[in-house]
Amino acid sequence: MRLGCDLHLHSCLSPCGDNAMTPNNIANLAKLFELDMIALTDHNTCGNSRAVMAVGESIGLTVVPAMELNTAEEAHVLCYFPDIDSAEAFSAYVYQTMPDIKNNAEVFGDQLFMNSMDEVTGSEDKLLITASAIGVYEVQGLCRQYGGVAVPAHINKSSYSVLSTLGMIDPDMRFPVCEITPTCREEMIVTAHPELKGVSFIKSSDAHMLESMMPAPVYLELEENTPRALVDYLVSFLDKGNRQ
Repeated sequence: MRLGCDLHLHSCLSPCGDNAMTPNNIANLAKLFELDMIALTDHNTCGNSRAVMAVGESIGLTVVPAMELNTAEEAHVLCYFPDIDSAEAFSAYVYQTMPDIKNNAEVFGDQLFMNSMDEVTGSEDKLLITASAIGVYEVQGLCRQYGGVAVPAHINKSSYSVLSTLGMIDPDMRFPVCEITPTCREEMIVTAHPELKGVSFIKSSDAHMLESMMPAPVYLELEENTPRALVDYLVSFLDKGNRQ
C-alpha cells in the first residue's frame, strides 16, 4: 500500500523542540495533513513515543517509535523500531552512553515528558542533544540487535550529518537508505558524492515546531501500515547488500 509518511518529527522532549509539540498536537496535525504514518524522533530518547503512539491509535494514525541518535562523531542518525518495547530498551541503552551533563532549560529549552492527555509528567535532567559514545560505524549493527534499523539523517545539511562530519558515507557504515531534506535533489547529492550511487533516499520534515510540519514529504510502498512494516521495508535494502 502507498502511504504518505513523515519519518522525522520532534516533540517537546527534545530541548530544541517547541513546547507546543505535544502528543495530541503532533498526531492531530499529522492527521489534518492526511499523513498515514509518522515517526517520533526525539534526540537520544524514545521517552515520548508511547504517548504519541497512544494518540495515534485513537485517531487512526500510525506512529513509529524512533530516535534521532547523536553519534560520537556528532552525526545524527535516525533509528526506527518495530514496537515500543524495543524502542524503549534501545533508548535506555543510549542513555547510559551519554555524558552526565545537566540540561540548562534557559539555554537549550525544556525537555518535557508528556502523557497521551498532553499532561506534563516530568522533565529530563540530562541534556539530550549531547553526543553519545556510539560510533557511526556501530549504529546499524546495534539497531539491528534491538530489531530496528538506522538511516543517517538529513545528509545534505551542513551540520550534524554524516557527510558534514566525516565527509563521506563509507559502505562499511551499512546505510543503504539515507534521509535528505524535502527540497534536496537526489541527483545533485549523488553527483557531489558518487559513493551514494545506488542508495535509496527518504525525505522528512525534521519538524521541531508545528509550523514546520507539512503534508507527506515522502510516499512509501509498504506491505501494511505498521511500524514493523516500515522497519522491514528499510531492512530489505540492507539485506540486498548493495552497500556492503
